[in-house]
Amino acid sequence: MDTKINEDEFINPYVFKTDWKTAFEDEDFVKVFSSDILENYIINKRWYGGKASTLKYIEVVDWFKITSKKNTYYGVLLEVNFKEAFYQHYFMPISFMSEDELDTNTIIAPVKMGGQEGFLVDALHQEDFRKLLFDKIVTSGGKDEKDGKVKFHKGEKLEDKEYKSSKFMGVEQSNTSIIYNGSLVLKIFRRIYISMNPDYEISRFLTETMDFQHSPAYTGSISVVLSEGNITLGLMQELVPNQGDAWQFMLEEVDRIFDNLKHKKIKIAKLPDIELFKRLKINEVPHEIIDWAGLSIFLRIHTLATRTAEMHIALGGDIRDTAFTPTTYNGDYTVWLKNRLTYQFQNRLNILENNLHKLDGLALELANQFLDNKKEIRKIFLDFDWTKMKSERIRIHGDYHLGQVLVNGDDFYLLDFEGEPESTIRDRKVKQPPLKDVAGMFRSFHYSIYATIFNNKDKYPFEQKELFQAGEILFKYFVGVFLQTYTEVAQGGNLNIGYRKEIDFLLKYCILEKAVYELGYELNSRPRWAVIPLTGIASIMEFEAKV
Repeated sequence: MDTKINEDEFINPYVFKTDWKTAFEDEDFVKVFSSDILENYIINKRWYGGKASTLKYIEVVDWFKITSKKNTYYGVLLEVNFKEAFYQHYFMPISFMSEDELDTNTIIAPVKMGGQEGFLVDALHQEDFRKLLFDKIVTSGGKDEKDGKVKFHKGEKLEDKEYKSSKFMGVEQSNTSIIYNGSLVLKIFRRIYISMNPDYEISRFLTETMDFQHSPAYTGSISVVLSEGNITLGLMQELVPNQGDAWQFMLEEVDRIFDNLKHKKIKIAKLPDIELFKRLKINEVPHEIIDWAGLSIFLRIHTLATRTAEMHIALGGDIRDTAFTPTTYNGDYTVWLKNRLTYQFQNRLNILENNLHKLDGLALELANQFLDNKKEIRKIFLDFDWTKMKSERIRIHGDYHLGQVLVNGDDFYLLDFEGEPESTIRDRKVKQPPLKDVAGMFRSFHYSIYATIFNNKDKYPFEQKELFQAGEILFKYFVGVFLQTYTEVAQGGNLNIGYRKEIDFLLKYCILEKAVYELGYELNSRPRWAVIPLTGIASIMEFEAKV
């Protein structure tokens, strides 16, 4: 939500004795800035993650200057405290501009600094500041170049030497992304952590250590060095030419496949079914399924599975860097896992019991089944026996789904390695089974099928129950082809994912975890869609009963 300049704002600027160059050394300025000014501004920003909580106060915990020939800019680190007794840290670059210097109508507040009238502005909206960041990265010469508290780094793959242009990329989300010269993206992290951001850490490792070709190449970064640790402020990567993300691609494909039910007069009851996790080479997919869904979607799933396995081979392929060395299972990991999942499971049970009245039909039936089976589900989470695990844990993507994949012609690029938004930064860096990412992708396949049914309910001349039946069959074939390819490529690249029994156990475990995680989101935001994770849970429990 933009703050527009209007005449009222000219009449009532905030007045400060200090001038801009010494603003953050002045107690009065910092006090008014962090309370009166910021509290009004920040709650309307898309990147502010505290909208569901009650703001208590904002504190400036640190700041630094970056200066160009024309202007002084501040990087401000904020601690936002909430009445619910927790806090979050944010990064805001700030500039002070007179009216004729403004590149934007997005302002923070009108101010008078040491007798000079102007506006406080988010500095990213000033082209001079965007150019300054680019130039600092380019001239850092491949070393970690420090400018006071700030450290700029030029990646090995950065070839651009000269700033030509910059613009914002799409709508501002939880981060702000700037496109430079039409070929690079600088992602500015708004919410920050006193630790290396996993997106920066993994991107740089994949590019500069492993030369992984199927994620956007790391080209530079900005971080701030504090006594408590380094904070990643910005990550620069190549801009990958693409035709959108794989989620949109899959929705279009599944829509086409459901359209074929009508056009090809397919009888859903006669479609050959298979068990969940049955591995299938493409030439083993029954001709009735190929006739219905087409060959091309299975070829694309084969490619996606290959890229996923190659990502994991790269993430587990270095024995020198301890942050990325594969490791075995142990008691500490098991305690961490069980504590996390039993807490999450109890939380979801509470949400479900409180929202049961919003459900009907199949969703209500599956919800009651879930509640009836709660002891068995909890037992699955608690039955994780690390001593039986022969595979290894590695750093993983952590939030892997179709929306984190770009379509590039017939190929795919994998991106956004920040990890699961609900998890702490420390939890995101815990080495996990790579099959957790595979489970995340399977849940995404499931979602794409059900989203297509929900979003086109009047388009296909079938009962919803029949469409769900067809969707479940299609899902199992997607999973079968992906799993066969992934397992072949992973094992061919010496990634230790275990043998069939262990793979099936870990997949079932991780899919159940993902579906329980999703259940909370759906019940809180769109109860009608709770049927999707509930169906996923039911199919895993059915699979469990057969094993």
